[in-house]
Amino acid sequence: MAGKGEAVELTVGDRTVRLSSPDKVYFPERGFTKMDVARYYLAVADGVVRGLRDRPTMLERYPDGVGGESFYQKRAPKSLPGWIGTERITFPSGRYADEICPAEPAAVIWAANLGCLTFHPWPVRRGRADHPDELRIDLDPQPGTDFPDAVRAAGELRALLDELGLRGWPKTSGGRGLHVFVPIVPEWTFTEVRRAVIAVGRELERRAPDRITTAWWKEERGEKIFVDYNQMARDRTMASPYSVRPRARATVSAPLRWAELTDGARPEDFDLETMPHRYAELGDVHADMEDHRFRIDTVLELADRDERDHGLGDMPYPPDHPKMAGEPRRVQPSRARRS
Repeated sequence: MAGKGEAVELTVGDRTVRLSSPDKVYFPERGFTKMDVARYYLAVADGVVRGLRDRPTMLERYPDGVGGESFYQKRAPKSLPGWIGTERITFPSGRYADEICPAEPAAVIWAANLGCLTFHPWPVRRGRADHPDELRIDLDPQPGTDFPDAVRAAGELRALLDELGLRGWPKTSGGRGLHVFVPIVPEWTFTEVRRAVIAVGRELERRAPDRITTAWWKEERGEKIFVDYNQMARDRTMASPYSVRPRARATVSAPLRWAELTDGARPEDFDLETMPHRYAELGDVHADMEDHRFRIDTVLELADRDERDHGLGDMPYPPDHPKMAGEPRRVQPSRARRS
């Protein structure tokens, strides 16, 4: 097909990475091409690798751009270069896959050549695949709410984390939501870390019941910010920092300073065009995450109190997850009442 251009070779560190069809348009509304995506990832290379380094990563691929078909690739392809490592991870079903573990910018560009726009890393590292090293909190606006509501909830979350002796690093999802990552000691299992996120969500809900919810069933959430605790379940991932999102405006998942949230930052401020300029000026504003590792004992104590004093145990898992011990029935409340 005309207009795609001849393949080019990019020098990325000590590697040479081939980029086929560099002129293929990936974002028709903005005119951004495959080469533009590759140049973007080169511009933010240290930041995107910091968020991906040695993490099993699923690739969200759009080989024909955002207007074409897409798919999620969990298993490393047979064409994987020998210099890109993998990690065997186990899904809730008991099946497993060897996922790629990017450790250098060339691995990111190699994936971009396959049409990968968004990287979805697990919250674990190679060699510790069953023990998360990040507490990931997803603040998800429900119908009737928007990004400013998520920002307000994030401010309350920040205060709670401070009380618990923790520190979070916020980023946009690339859409209307916010993610807050807390680097933790990789000592606890997925079940325990998910329990910690539930405890955080319940405490936020107690403090702002009219604005924040942990209700798993959509019919019970209302016009509130949903703390999606199941994003911490095994095999659930979030877009990595600096990932390009498959949206018409080519927004990216932007790491932010807390002050920027209160100063009015918006998701649409950060895209394929603007982020390289920001990065050249400020660098990776979350680079210091690597210097911290927190314990979650205080959060698990909060979970213990919820169970002991309020009778609040586990909450429903995603529908494709095996039934877990102590989990309540996965029955929509309105259906349960009818039956």
